[in-house]
Amino acid sequence: MFEGVYTALVTPFTETGEVDYEALIRLVDFQIEGGVDGLVPVGTTGESPTLSADEHMGVIQAVTRRAAGRVKIVAGTGANSTMEALELTAAARDLGCDGTLQVTPYYNKPNDTGLLRHFSMVADLGLPVMLYNVPGRTGKELSIDLIAACAEHQHIVAIKEAGGSVDRVSQILSRMPEMCVVSGDDPLTLPMMSVGARGVVSVASNAVPERICELVHAALAGEMDRARELHFENYPLLVSMLSLDTNPIPIKTAMAMMGMMNELFRLPLHRLHDDQREQLETVLAEAGVI
Repeated sequence: MFEGVYTALVTPFTETGEVDYEALIRLVDFQIEGGVDGLVPVGTTGESPTLSADEHMGVIQAVTRRAAGRVKIVAGTGANSTMEALELTAAARDLGCDGTLQVTPYYNKPNDTGLLRHFSMVADLGLPVMLYNVPGRTGKELSIDLIAACAEHQHIVAIKEAGGSVDRVSQILSRMPEMCVVSGDDPLTLPMMSVGARGVVSVASNAVPERICELVHAALAGEMDRARELHFENYPLLVSMLSLDTNPIPIKTAMAMMGMMNELFRLPLHRLHDDQREQLETVLAEAGVI
């Protein structure tokens, strides 16, 4: 359903703090030209916690209209409020999105019964659902039993695994071989694909879509030697763009260094420290990105 490279789009901002829709449109074109299979607007990488409801839907609408069917759109419409998730997902469905990314409800830490009801109610809207397991952000891991229960719903078809565990991919696919698992952690994409994952929701592809597509598409084609070569070739770059600070600070900084957008964030996120910027700039230069 959602195999390949799906870019977790950043949300660019203007100097006065509004969403920079001109830069966003350029980014959509850049991604499609880079060969990605889909776009995921307004996820964690898109700074969704700091966007207003109008901005949230405005970004999804702008991305969907600009893509115009050239790639799939999986809208980030999850929330820790079921009512909010339903409202956002219904709006994304009406805009013509191809799917919804549903993050584990955060902070309130519901039990499995609550989570099953939450995801099922969203899925009842009819839009294909990609669950999003990211316990480091939400404080709650989706259990394998819960995922299996969710998979019984015809519209819950995929899961983005961002828990740092390749073993979970094996656990999921051994129970649910039809579930589409994608990596939510760029450096783990190839290890996860080696045991059956079908691609990645990528942060790094914001800056280097061709590189991520080459790796993932090689793995999907069974060209594992080539994919392994690309994995190690790009590994230092992936780690730097993801681990120097909280996502999306490093990737947006890298993109600013590339001249693609302003180096701007919404508080409480803040720019990299000078030593981190120097480290990132060095890695980007050595990789030939800048």
